[in-house]
Amino acid sequence: MDFSSGFGRAQTVIKSSELFKSTEGKPNAGHLNIIQDPAIDTLISRYILSNNNLKEKNGYYGMEGFRIQIYRSSVRNARDESNKVKQDFIDKFQNISSYRLYDSPGWYMVRVGDFRTKTEATRLFLMISKVFPNSYLVPDIINFPDPNTK
Repeated sequence: MDFSSGFGRAQTVIKSSELFKSTEGKPNAGHLNIIQDPAIDTLISRYILSNNNLKEKNGYYGMEGFRIQIYRSSVRNARDESNKVKQDFIDKFQNISSYRLYDSPGWYMVRVGDFRTKTEATRLFLMISKVFPNSYLVPDIINFPDPNTK
């Protein structure tokens, strides 16, 4: 048996018509017919599965994007230093979110921003790197953007 065919059978396919079902049971609700290639349902299922894997990996929902790493160390007092670096960043850049992270076996990091594209991250990187010269761009799982802001 081919591995790819067995793998495909183990996954459930979510139909796009199921994504738009109303669970409120409104009597005056309309009816939606979706006519599309069945391959689109497969793509939607893969997209949902990949986003579920992102959640399981990091413990929260997110999307692929970029952040600027301004600190990374594993020295004995790295925990305290990372707190100081984060507070220093907050004092200088109040409107940009910052995150203190830990990666075993003892690395403390401070990453800032939630950028969907590398171009978007580069604009702020040029400004931040003047204050934090050892900073650099890293791919990361970022928070979903706020739909109420531009």
